[in-house]
Amino acid sequence: MKLYLSSFGLGDNASELGGLVTGEKRIGVIRNSLDFSDDQARLDAGRDREFRELSELGLIPEEIDLRAYFRSQDDLRGVVGQFDALWVVGGNTFLLRRAMKHSGLDAILLDKTKDERFVYAGYSAGSCVLAPTLRGIHLVDDSEEIAEGYSKEIVWDGLGLVPFCIAPHYKSDHPESEMIEKAVEYFIENKMPFIALHDGEVYTGDAE
Repeated sequence: MKLYLSSFGLGDNASELGGLVTGEKRIGVIRNSLDFSDDQARLDAGRDREFRELSELGLIPEEIDLRAYFRSQDDLRGVVGQFDALWVVGGNTFLLRRAMKHSGLDAILLDKTKDERFVYAGYSAGSCVLAPTLRGIHLVDDSEEIAEGYSKEIVWDGLGLVPFCIAPHYKSDHPESEMIEKAVEYFIENKMPFIALHDGEVYTGDAE
């Protein structure tokens, strides 16, 4: 599995993402990190922007709402198999991790690590969730924030697809930048491997 992990949005290497995705260039867009929000106008505007930007790269975006698979995990495996890539947007990392667990996407992604053609791309929460643990990110995102249909159980384990934690928005013009510095301090104090990304920066590589 190839990784394209951005701090914010597509980042400064957007054309690279377009080149990474092969096949029919179908990309599933996962926005469940935003399920806490009831601002429908803002959600719709964000979705339209994401779809437009991905389409401009020659990709074919289609939304995958993980909530539809909370009670039908086997169905999601077939759905994900129809796509060449996933684009996982920012929001609340802990809510996203819950959605991945409830839908079984976490297990699907672990099974896809050896698929050299598949691309996992995302930003902010969509990047952070791949770390071995979400500890440290609790200083930025509310670990107890849930939405309808979600369990209250906090999932502290990340997917472990990279061997380090990710600190997005580091020293950037972003409202979470100051809190991210606290997370970086936490990583250092607890001797946790991490990378810090400024907005615009992108990490690319292969999943572990």
